[in-house]
Amino acid sequence: MGFIDELAAAVGPALRTDRAELDRVRTDRSGWTTPEEPAAVVRARSAEDVQAVLRLATAHRVPVVPRGAGTGLAGGAVGSAGSVVLDLSGMDRVLAVDEENETAVVQPGVVTDALAAALAPHRLWWPPDPASRAISTVGGNIATNAGGLLCAKYGVTRESVLGLQVVLADGTLVRLGRGTVKGVTGFDLTALLIGSEGTLGVVVEATLKLRRTSTDPVVTIGATFPDVHAAAAAAAAITASGLRCAALEIMDAATCAAIDALVAAGEGPGGDVPALAGRGAFLLLQTDGGAAPEEAAAAMALVEAAGGEGSVAKDPETAAALVALRRSAHPAYAKLGEVLIEDVCVPRSALPAMFDAVADIAERHGLPIPVLAHAGDGNLHPNIVIPPSVPHAPGEIPEVVWAAGEELFRAAIALGGTLTGEHGVGVLKRRWIEEELGEDVMALSRRVKAAFDPLGILNPGKVW
Repeated sequence: MGFIDELAAAVGPALRTDRAELDRVRTDRSGWTTPEEPAAVVRARSAEDVQAVLRLATAHRVPVVPRGAGTGLAGGAVGSAGSVVLDLSGMDRVLAVDEENETAVVQPGVVTDALAAALAPHRLWWPPDPASRAISTVGGNIATNAGGLLCAKYGVTRESVLGLQVVLADGTLVRLGRGTVKGVTGFDLTALLIGSEGTLGVVVEATLKLRRTSTDPVVTIGATFPDVHAAAAAAAAITASGLRCAALEIMDAATCAAIDALVAAGEGPGGDVPALAGRGAFLLLQTDGGAAPEEAAAAMALVEAAGGEGSVAKDPETAAALVALRRSAHPAYAKLGEVLIEDVCVPRSALPAMFDAVADIAERHGLPIPVLAHAGDGNLHPNIVIPPSVPHAPGEIPEVVWAAGEELFRAAIALGGTLTGEHGVGVLKRRWIEEELGEDVMALSRRVKAAFDPLGILNPGKVW
């Protein structure tokens, strides 16, 4: 009996080998499509399904690619040659919510917004807040250590996960971490798995650290600036002052124009939102907690000192509309054409310099590169628009775009930053990882990978 026959016997109808299913897992939200052909997809429904797949894969030396909703932006969950793509999106149950201890136990396929809806009646919430929250899964957030709009104050995914249940490459099921808020027994393998992009193990359950919903005020400010450099300088001054905004987001002039076009077409957020076209930049700022009004006033003074004009949202509906305006950036970019959504992070004080570098790279390569940024933690998303005049096959990223991307990455590293703040390395950034980490750290990382996955069957060709 061959591998596929054994797999069919083990997981039954969860196994898919039809053309549409195989093509579906060859791409993700980055728009890049692998030329490689996976062998099969397994739509797992339980940890036992995952164990069965990995035991057989180990026995037959078959690569396995863990995948959630396919919303990744670095090619980290696309099927590799001859692989089994292990689709975890069907493992989508919230298993327990503990109000007393402020924790939840969930499966990896739970969509981030669905988790928020499940927690709301308990007056609890989970801080990771990626822009893709309506479609991305908790498992995907864990795989890439996702952040989002609120991570400047509340941290990225790693700060909100207490424990994991993980299936290793040979099918062994292990529990990492704990259900307590504190605990230092042994190595912190939970933290190691978070952000490992499916290269060390397959997460089948997570114990999440939650927060209590607060009745303290939230103040939302929208501010415009003559140019993005001034907006970046204001954001850097706000963080340098010691203020920790719940959200601090910058959109440059091109992003503002794209969002306005989306709103004008009736596809953007509703509500009382300002017209942004013609603005040099827009900054969205939120403070929360008991001192929110005082912190907002201090931030507003720094906005004005940097040349900005700000106003406080007059009611919760207007505040929600401003946040929705920021969240509409990616749909707005999609209207511009094919876009490579990039992700670099620099020290917050270096934000103005990084915005300047992006503008210079865009001009020299003749490519539109609108930018939005989680300015509160220095995480920028330059979005490289592929002009229709640049010939390329569907799912292919032209060399001129890679050339611009390479300069973006090196500029971030030169400023003391990193290749990726939250999207991960995947396939698309793999060629530059050693430039950031160095030869010795790469060698050490590969030894860690070999300890978890000695045959190299977990997500081969990704990250390392």
